[in-house]
Amino acid sequence: MSTRIRRCYSFAMKAKVFGIGLNKTGTTTLGQCLAQLGYRHMGYRPDLLRALYDGRTAEIFAEIDRYDSFEDWPYPLMYRELAVRYPDAKFILTVRRDPDVWLKSLRRHSLRSRPFRHARKIAYGYNYPHSAPDAHRDIYCRHNREVCEYLGDRVRVLCWERGDGWPELCGYLGCDMPDELFPHANAAAELPIRRAIPNRILQQLEAWNLALSLRLQTLGAAPSKAAPALDTPLEGTRKPSDQRQ
Repeated sequence: MSTRIRRCYSFAMKAKVFGIGLNKTGTTTLGQCLAQLGYRHMGYRPDLLRALYDGRTAEIFAEIDRYDSFEDWPYPLMYRELAVRYPDAKFILTVRRDPDVWLKSLRRHSLRSRPFRHARKIAYGYNYPHSAPDAHRDIYCRHNREVCEYLGDRVRVLCWERGDGWPELCGYLGCDMPDELFPHANAAAELPIRRAIPNRILQQLEAWNLALSLRLQTLGAAPSKAAPALDTPLEGTRKPSDQRQ
């Protein structure tokens, strides 16, 4: 670690830094930046997401206390709790240049991710964004709006696509810029194509199930139980916009 980074790290350690942008908004890039700046960084933790779903927040806080910076799930789902628990923390909201760009990226990623090992059901209420594009746009916009309303000047909005980089990030954190080039992680990264076929099948099953449920509701009948949820353990979880007040 360079002397400049050590100075940045020593100063920045006065406060934790939470990335609370939804996935596919440049969270991996943010994580690489924070690691380069010397933070002890922790990214996506499916076990902590499960703990949040189960209400075991004490376990999450115990892990958070071991690190300095964070991004990806479960942190965007619990920014209110984090703001109360860590009153000196800094928050970074990564965004895309518009909701449609974000949705396109999320759709592409969903077809290349592991079919039964993802966080979309707990985060958005759906396994695949194809099934409810309008609902996903609403979740994205509402999350960003409510984060800014709740955190006020404690949060900094950054958009890599609009040119934000080291100056904006380091200016907010109060540290020197590193000599390294700004990273752009996961830029149109291609996940294994072999996952596309099973994901396409599961995406169609979810779409048909939703269409059938809607049709039955229109007819006044009870929802069908013939087609079970694709990942039942995540049913009933809250969306980013449904966090506790």
